[in-house]
Amino acid sequence: MNRGEIFDLAVIGGGINGVGIARDAAGRGLSVLLCERDDLASGTSSVSSKLIHGGLRYLEYFELRLVREALGEREVLMRIAPHLIRPMRFVLPHDRVLRPAWMIRAGLFLYDHLSHRRQLQGSQGLNLRQHPAGASLRNHFRKGFAYSDCWVDDSRLVVLNAVDAARRGATILLQSPCVGARREDGLWTVSLRESEGVQRDVRAKMLVNATGPWLSQVNTGVLRQKDSGHLTLVKGSHIVVPRLYEGDHAYILQNEDKRVIFVLPFLEHFSLIGTTDVPFRGDPAQVAVDPEEVEYLCHGVNRYFRKAVRPEDVVWQFSGVRPLFNDASDDPSAVTREYVLEWEDERGKAPLLSVIGGKITAYRQVAEHALERMGEFFPNLPAPWTGGMPLPGGDIPRGRFDLFFENLSGEYPWLPEAMLLRLARAYGTMTRDILAHASSEEDLGRHFGGGLYEREVEHLLEHEFARSGKDILWRRSKLGLFLTPSEHNDLSSWVTSRLDRAGRMSGLGE
Repeated sequence: MNRGEIFDLAVIGGGINGVGIARDAAGRGLSVLLCERDDLASGTSSVSSKLIHGGLRYLEYFELRLVREALGEREVLMRIAPHLIRPMRFVLPHDRVLRPAWMIRAGLFLYDHLSHRRQLQGSQGLNLRQHPAGASLRNHFRKGFAYSDCWVDDSRLVVLNAVDAARRGATILLQSPCVGARREDGLWTVSLRESEGVQRDVRAKMLVNATGPWLSQVNTGVLRQKDSGHLTLVKGSHIVVPRLYEGDHAYILQNEDKRVIFVLPFLEHFSLIGTTDVPFRGDPAQVAVDPEEVEYLCHGVNRYFRKAVRPEDVVWQFSGVRPLFNDASDDPSAVTREYVLEWEDERGKAPLLSVIGGKITAYRQVAEHALERMGEFFPNLPAPWTGGMPLPGGDIPRGRFDLFFENLSGEYPWLPEAMLLRLARAYGTMTRDILAHASSEEDLGRHFGGGLYEREVEHLLEHEFARSGKDILWRRSKLGLFLTPSEHNDLSSWVTSRLDRAGRMSGLGE
């Protein structure tokens, strides 16, 4: 990076909205710098419910436009990332005490028809005494409904947007927190603290604050701007337990407080249960799951499932802070999931764009609307493009993941099917780059455990910005659930040694 370079756009925040804006802007020819104080998706964007969905429950709050746009966006995201995003069938057991059947049928009818649906199956009624989905439920649940939404690997969606942004010319700086920014001569001077503790100043024509739950802190403490007061924080927690049922469907359970709880198949061997909605105050970096939240989720599941879930069954838990637009609602579940773009400039120069709210399903729309707003400042921007361009690995012929995987299995018959499927889901067509000319597992190098081999680790270090074992095991993958503590330590030591060695070699070449 040329230290005298002036970027068109500097983006603070390596979550889904930040990388989405960086990718869109770089693809339209703008020079882009993105800085992140930690790793990509190290905050809210890796601790979601992992759903690309319209938001069925938002219909109760009459958020029809939000739901319609999100339903349409499901189709777009399935096209551009058919490896990461896949259809999932959701089963809703009917509890007549909570909501009448006619209300659910009406909601599902709207869900099916608010937006054009090409790839997903419509809703239907179920006789749970006969349907396989009823086998894991308590006997008194006789009737249910099924509808379609999508599953996504949330942190990999973030990473691949950043990878594509870099391919299109964006500069991605991780472990480089923004420690200050000021307007000077019609530009932003942005101060970054690099991993060595050295401060570097860069200049940009426009600044984007996409720091999610840290937005107010950054605006007031780093950028020295007045806070609009439009951000509200809500904590959502999830638990992971050994698999509760057979099948690749999910459940959406009506809870006694009129909220819903999802039970989702997770990594073949587990079930993911979430989420809670709890008002949050404090440092989002210190968020944690409370025992009361675990009890709440267990109780909600146990109302429906034959097999009881206890707190001691939890093998992993995680919590995140949702940055929502403050619509003055007293109910955290009712706070709108709409996003708002706040624009502030200095006499038409050095604008600041702050991104408030939204959800992962809408990230690409957030970016498009942000670029539309920027068009007033950068005239002659090219037209929107991200809806028709696959993410890295998503260039699967006709989007047919099933046929792609069938061909891949024929090319690598020696690889265990479960491992090959994990690679194909994570990397899509890039799987061939990782496996290359390997003809046995030994060709993949050192095995770190859980099906993670040296060849894949090298790819993550060289092409996906990973810098630690934690980056690899919890954000580039979720293999941390399958490695022993000793294997965790061995991987971390190997990564540190590999990066140190690469740094020394780079120094020799300067």
